Amino acid sequence: MMKTLLISNITIANSTKDGISGDIYIENSEIIEIATSINKVADIRIDAAGKDWIVVPGFIDIHIHGSSGFDVMDATPEALNGLASALPREGTTSFLATTMTQSDEAIAGALRNAGLFNADERQAEMLGVHLEGPFISAIRAGAQPVEHITTPSFALFEQWQELSGNRIKIVTVAPEVENGLAFIEKVTTSGVIASIGHTDATSDIVRNAVEEGATHVTHLYNQMSPFRHREPGVVGAAFLEDSLLVEIIVDCIHSHPKSVELAYRQKTSNRIILITDAMRAKGLPPGIYDLGGQDVEVSHKAARLRDGTLAGSILTMEQAAQNMKAITNCSLAELVAMTSTNAAEQLGLSNKGRIEPGKDADLTIIDGEWNVQMTICRGEIAYTKEVMG
Repeated sequence: MMKTLLISNITIANSTKDGISGDIYIENSEIIEIATSINKVADIRIDAAGKDWIVVPGFIDIHIHGSSGFDVMDATPEALNGLASALPREGTTSFLATTMTQSDEAIAGALRNAGLFNADERQAEMLGVHLEGPFISAIRAGAQPVEHITTPSFALFEQWQELSGNRIKIVTVAPEVENGLAFIEKVTTSGVIASIGHTDATSDIVRNAVEEGATHVTHLYNQMSPFRHREPGVVGAAFLEDSLLVEIIVDCIHSHPKSVELAYRQKTSNRIILITDAMRAKGLPPGIYDLGGQDVEVSHKAARLRDGTLAGSILTMEQAAQNMKAITNCSLAELVAMTSTNAAEQLGLSNKGRIEPGKDADLTIIDGEWNVQMTICRGEIAYTKEVMG
């Protein structure tokens, strides 16, 4: 049975334009028509007349471990179901379920679970998996348990990819470790994005990684060799390598606002993807929570191991966008790029990241301050801030 939805009198924003006023007509999960005025009967009509509402492509979080008490590494249907249900509240319509460094068996369990999961209506869509660890550097492990770090193995990766139903889309790897560069070449040839992260590589090794096919950087600045005038490190190389897209956690804790501004000026909005890197405590009160068998102390602002090491974040995509706007004064179109379009293009998803006829009806309605008012996942209203009459 066909379902129809009409959004009228709203500002429509894409990554190429700051916004035009118009209407959007949706059938089932697909955007059918965009025009100045659409006179069609619809099952549901959302009239934004008199409101400062803007509709943008739904946020895509390509690096998130958990939220609302759930974690990808729980390896249960309930965990992914809970995560997918929680994310629309912050405007996220799709995501990559992100693993962490654990035993081979624990990672296999999480991947097997992810391979079987399909989001229901009114949930954020799981687009695949971001495999963060265990092919990383012990020197830059951060909150990733060092005892489970292992040498990159394409044979092991292939086993995991099969278990996941070919749903691994990004794998984080330290290119300087043994077999790192060879692994990057093989994994990119297989169609998976190689992301440089948790690494102590030199800038020359990053250049080598790019030559082998790496196109991505995991949470720029965090757990990587910093910029120094005698050795630019991963940070310097990320700025110089135009082909690299960089993730950034813009919670003003993982990176200083001036560092965020520097990245924005150097990479531009076309090469930045905002992420949360959130863990299970997001959306919950302060307290002690688990991350890969480690106690994490969570305050209202940050999540840290007992030694003070940052352990993911409690950031939302809504907050990330608001912070980026406050720090850089970027345009509406630029924020659309950094919260949705760039991620969709990096993942090769032609049906997401833009508001156009024929695209998925993944939409986030915000006000002028980027507060989420409503989230529409594949044509279904998944979250609304106000009770609809």
